[in-house]
Parts: sequence; structure tokens; C-alpha cells
Amino acid sequence: MNKPTDFDSYIADFPAETQEVLIQVRETVRKAAPDAGETISYGMPTFTLHGNLVHFAGYKNHIGFYPVPSGIEAFKEELSKFKGAKGSVQFPIDQPMPLELIKRIVEFRVSENLKKAASKPKKKAPAKP
Repeated sequence: MNKPTDFDSYIADFPAETQEVLIQVRETVRKAAPDAGETISYGMPTFTLHGNLVHFAGYKNHIGFYPVPSGIEAFKEELSKFKGAKGSVQFPIDQPMPLELIKRIVEFRVSENLKKAASKPKKKAPAKP
């Protein structure tokens, strides 16, 4: 796999079936976070909104979804049927993607990032000479 420079080139490196699933995940996140930016971070597609929002990645047998530990913790009961770790979850590629769950996790993360951004002190404009 070539080092991707954007979402489209990342997705294009996968087999057609996996591309379809990655596109579904991308579109789900985009709808839940329409103001989020897209970048490649840690070699995977990353949505940003006042910092990292969520990452996702394609693998041979699953789609990795990375909503940071707070995103996993907030939905731990619903995510318990999937393999995962502190800040990640693996959605099997041979099963329907839980797009509604992904949407709700992203909405949670948007809310988290917006609250965090609002609580940061505003930078003062430089003094005029």
C-alpha cells in the first residue's frame, strides 16, 4: 500500500468490497460531523474538529474505528460485542457496519470537542501600536 495523502487515495488501495464499507463509514461520519475536516494522521483517515475527532482504517477482516477512549467508554455496553481496546473498536468486515452506532459515537465526540474548545481561554488579539 502506498502512503496515502487523502481519504480517496487511502480508500482506493483496498479491494472493491472493502472500499464500499470504508465509503459508508466516511459518509456516516461526514453526516454526523459536517463541519469536520479530513486529513491523514497516523497513516489513516482522520476527521478533525477542534482537534482529532475520530480515525478509521481498513484491514483484511475488519474496519478499525478510533473515537478515543472517551468515545469507547461512553458506548461500552453497545460496543461490548465487538473486539476492541481502550480507544478502538474492530467492526468485522463480513457483517453489516453498525452505522447508526458510529453516527451516535461521532455526535458524542463532536459535542465533547466543542465543549473542550469553548472552555479554552480565547487568545487575545495583539495590541495595536
